Amino acid sequence: MVWVQCLLLRRGQVPKVPVISIIDDDDSVRASVGCLVRSLGLQAHTFASAEEFLRSALVNDTSCLIVDVHMPGMSGLELQTLSLSQGRRTPVIFITAFPEKRIRSDAVALGAVGFLSKPFDGAALIECIDRALGRQRPKA
Repeated sequence: MVWVQCLLLRRGQVPKVPVISIIDDDDSVRASVGCLVRSLGLQAHTFASAEEFLRSALVNDTSCLIVDVHMPGMSGLELQTLSLSQGRRTPVIFITAFPEKRIRSDAVALGAVGFLSKPFDGAALIECIDRALGRQRPKA
């Protein structure tokens, strides 16, 4: 099966599956969001910190970031600011257990696609992911 996928990839016939990078210091959030993302047929990669993500090979291949606002070390907003300063325009969905108007307005000013308060509804996150990827789902 793998050799068939490689052959198709060489011929350019396998569509590239979007990569969603999930960055949160909470193991359970990473696991649950990762499962949700995979259930949508997308690639999900999880990272415990912004620094871990920045050291990864996925920095330039990520289609959308789902990032906790408050983490030890670099915050989600600091990661977005750094990414923008380096010319990356990866769509970002911020998640936080501590929603503050000032933080929300800062995230929106940086171009956030979404800003969700924990715990958040899976449908709300899916809507943000679809918007970030420019996808539309059929209405039920």
